[in-house]
Amino acid sequence: MMNTNNRIEPDWNNTDTAAANSRRHGRRHGVAAIAAAVAVAGVLAVSGCGASGTSTSGAKAAQAVQKLGKSEGKVSILAWPGYVEDGSDDPDVDWVSDFEKETGCEVTSKTYGTSDEAYNLVKSSDAYDVVAASGDLTLRLINAGLVQPVNTDLIPNYKDVYSFLKNRDFNTVDGKSYGVPHGYGANLLMYNKADFSEAPTSWDVVFDKAKASKFKGKVTAYDSPIYIADAAIYLMKHKPSLNIKNPYALDETQLKAAVDLLKEQNANVGEYWSDSLKLAQAFQSGDTVVGTGWQVIYNQMDSSKFGITSPEEGVTGWSDTWMISSKTKHTNCAYQWLNYIDSPKANAQATEYFGEAPANKNACQYATDSKFCDIYHAGDKDFEKKIWYWNTPISQCIDGRKNVKCTDYTEWTKAWQEIKG
Repeated sequence: MMNTNNRIEPDWNNTDTAAANSRRHGRRHGVAAIAAAVAVAGVLAVSGCGASGTSTSGAKAAQAVQKLGKSEGKVSILAWPGYVEDGSDDPDVDWVSDFEKETGCEVTSKTYGTSDEAYNLVKSSDAYDVVAASGDLTLRLINAGLVQPVNTDLIPNYKDVYSFLKNRDFNTVDGKSYGVPHGYGANLLMYNKADFSEAPTSWDVVFDKAKASKFKGKVTAYDSPIYIADAAIYLMKHKPSLNIKNPYALDETQLKAAVDLLKEQNANVGEYWSDSLKLAQAFQSGDTVVGTGWQVIYNQMDSSKFGITSPEEGVTGWSDTWMISSKTKHTNCAYQWLNYIDSPKANAQATEYFGEAPANKNACQYATDSKFCDIYHAGDKDFEKKIWYWNTPISQCIDGRKNVKCTDYTEWTKAWQEIKG
């Protein structure tokens, strides 16, 4: 189990350390791979936004089950690495065995590296009963009719999930919940303290101020088209005339402004990153001094040398959803998994191991590190309000604008290629 309290610099050249961290954080490595292939794979299948009062074509006729029956004895789960641990990788990391003992549902699981890969696996097979999906995948699954709405009355632990994770535009359509939250995290600003007399309070250190600073060429940025949303958040505050209300809902003019900003930033970026291990190495070597990072990466570094903060403009982030396949033949075991993974103890185990805030408000008491929930800002509403959770850019503006066409993920992908050259 990861110790988030003692920030000891690990041996990043040790193969065992690298392998363990790669397994745990593999889901974030893969997001950058959602590029040109993503359009072919179906990201454009989304024709509407999941939010109260709006709908997607695949969700209109879907209905949640009204009661559960006898457990079928098995459930197949598709998830990010580190979400379904049964002790096979580490005998001390196991929350699946207790589930199997409690429910009689035997778990089989498969991990995936990108949301695009998960979409194709669910679309092409009926082998998976449950899938853990990030915000850039949930609406695709809903729109394609690949997942079913869930009856949260049949999931007792759902009542203890933080209210700010419920009924969001990436997990709810027409008032129907399409799953239960797993946890949440933010893309924060990491920096080398030697290069800053005071902690930075704005993303301007990676944008407008970067080119004139002593760390020109030592800025890092997340390597994915979804990073365009980070630029949009910055422009929301610093270019209010653009009238950006949601960083994932950009019309052509707004997208161009974000792209122009990122093209300017490109000259100051030393390296775009998608591998958390390489990011840590870049900071420790001095090749990188400031840029986007995660709390879990910072926890493994020397806090006397490095800092991490949530800038005043806000941040992007993620909140993953456990969803049930519309093709499942194991509905009862699937519901039992959703209820179990949101139970206080299991939710604490899974999110502490991975490195994100838990979804269940009672999970903190089961964390092995007494500071875990403080470090990840669990239940901190002021912190959470700054997070713009990943969502899929679609042509229907998800900020509520009518008679305006927003740019979709294909356009973001093309723009990202232009930004990086």
